[in-house]
Amino acid sequence: MKRTRIATAVVLASLAAVGVGCTTGMQSQPPMSFFVTSVGKGNGADLGGLAGADAHCQSLAKAAGSTYTTWRAYLSTTLPGGDAGVNARDRIGSGPWYNAKGVMVARNIEELHGSNNIDKQTALTEKGAVVSGRGDSVNMHDILSGSDPDGNFSTAGGDTTCGNWTKSADGSAIVGHHDRTGLKDTRHMKSWNSSHGTIGCSQDALRKTGGAGLLYCFAAN
Repeated sequence: MKRTRIATAVVLASLAAVGVGCTTGMQSQPPMSFFVTSVGKGNGADLGGLAGADAHCQSLAKAAGSTYTTWRAYLSTTLPGGDAGVNARDRIGSGPWYNAKGVMVARNIEELHGSNNIDKQTALTEKGAVVSGRGDSVNMHDILSGSDPDGNFSTAGGDTTCGNWTKSADGSAIVGHHDRTGLKDTRHMKSWNSSHGTIGCSQDALRKTGGAGLLYCFAAN
């Protein structure tokens, strides 16, 4: 009888230890604070300006169940005459940012524009889906940004934002590659936010260079 009681005590102690281990190991997943839009607005790079782009991010995030109330599109703008525009990096808060699976893509602004964790497997949509890229049957790796590699408005000259995100015909916009790959093995082709300009601003023009009018969205609060 004594041996039975000892054996039972050992079993109970083992179960308790397992229980403690499970409780300690269960960490709540960080809420999504970064995603690539699953769809564009459908009118090329005419997003209705920054306000329209932000509203698109907000709508998709809300539909996905996000509790964050302030979402911003990662987009820069320019002003006529070379005056300072709006920098994408100044619009999106301070981080850290996590995708829909709880994976951190960057701790802060500096890491986001340095050694971040953005690639095809982490730059997920608000639904947690992978966005198709180069090598897939449909390539949508061109993500609108209008930015230089540091996340500032471009000083390259000409139209780099499709008329500050109001044009869907002539013009051009700088895009990045969410899958960090392109035609050549170069720094620009590997850039998540500043790879090249589009051949136009229409939905068809964006499609021809490997895009669909998709955006990066960040929770700014």
